[in-house]
Amino acid sequence: MPEPASAAAVAQPRALPHLGLVLLAAAGAFALTMGVRQSMGLFLGTLNTHTGLGIGSISLAFACGQLWWGLTQPFAGMVADRIGAGRVIFVGVLLVTLGTAITPFMDTTAGLILSIGVLAAGGAGMAGPAVLMAATTRLIEPARRGLAAGIVNAGGSFGQFVFAPVAQGLTAIAGWAVAMQGLALAVLLALPAAWVLRGNARQLAAAGSAPVEGTRVAVRRALADPSYRLLSAGFFICGFHVAFIATHLPGVVAACQLPPSIGAWSLAVVGLFNIVGSVAMGWALSHGGGRWRMKSMLAMLYASRAVIVLLFLIAPKTEAVMLVFSAAIGLTFLATVPPTAGLVAKFFGPAHMATLFGIVMLAHQLGGFLGAYFGGKAFEWTGAYDAVWIVDILLAVGAALVHLPIREPRPATRAAAAVQA
Repeated sequence: MPEPASAAAVAQPRALPHLGLVLLAAAGAFALTMGVRQSMGLFLGTLNTHTGLGIGSISLAFACGQLWWGLTQPFAGMVADRIGAGRVIFVGVLLVTLGTAITPFMDTTAGLILSIGVLAAGGAGMAGPAVLMAATTRLIEPARRGLAAGIVNAGGSFGQFVFAPVAQGLTAIAGWAVAMQGLALAVLLALPAAWVLRGNARQLAAAGSAPVEGTRVAVRRALADPSYRLLSAGFFICGFHVAFIATHLPGVVAACQLPPSIGAWSLAVVGLFNIVGSVAMGWALSHGGGRWRMKSMLAMLYASRAVIVLLFLIAPKTEAVMLVFSAAIGLTFLATVPPTAGLVAKFFGPAHMATLFGIVMLAHQLGGFLGAYFGGKAFEWTGAYDAVWIVDILLAVGAALVHLPIREPRPATRAAAAVQA
């Protein structure tokens, strides 16, 4: 592990890069890693045909990926807080490339868990939202952080919008194995982001003569906070929604006897409208002037998911309905990330943002594991996805309710409490 920065280096931090360059690097890296990762569901049926392992076994590999993506993030955040985000992102990009590239050669459940569930997912976690959001928060003034978080989050959605139809097109032209390896090579375009986003928030705090709280102390203080625990519980439910839809929406399309192209375009539409939702949420956080409480925004988003899924469940399953549903759910899909990250920053400040948001992302991915795995098992047991949609509605209502007791003080209040701790 590299030596800690010297006192002189800490006292004279490098000049901050331009806002546009920071956003391009963070959003671009997220677009590439998230776009490839969210497009993997398109290959679920093909992997089943190729390996003969069964939807349940392959869903287990995807579910392990959801879990490992979450487990990676708090530890990646700790490393990024200590030695810098750039090195963590660099290694993460290489692991995503390796895991995606070797997946076509895996014909066992263990092999798929290694390639999809450990290498690709772990790499995506290292170059994922915990590290990217924290790096952006560090490099951008507070007044613009809400909008910046929305733009970075929208990058992941843009990647999904682009890569889903590209993956479908490459599969039609050259086969699924070539398509998957082409996606793996595309991830390497994220490597320059590691240079732009290098550095860490602890150096910034030390340069400003602010007391630097230890990581263990910061984590203990966060876990003792009921509002932080409630926020994590809501994000757990969000993970269930996102992973189930990202992994099984193409399967839902197939079960409705619609063309495979609708599955790809449904994922793409989710990504496209998620861009709108993420940027709109970021704009609201930056320009709301404190009028809109983040916890209220989150409750509204989760409640709207329940209504959208209910309407989809009772509607006829036509191509138009599938695309309209994808657009509607896309508006809420990852729009939860900017206010969730914003609450973590408001509660505890930027110094340990990567670590503390990483823990919240871990809760998200524990839910993601259940959404990806039980989505596949429910289809094996019943031959349909209706039971999972009903659970999805109930969980969305629960997520809306769990945010209401969260105490959302003014930033200065938590800042003062941190100094006294």
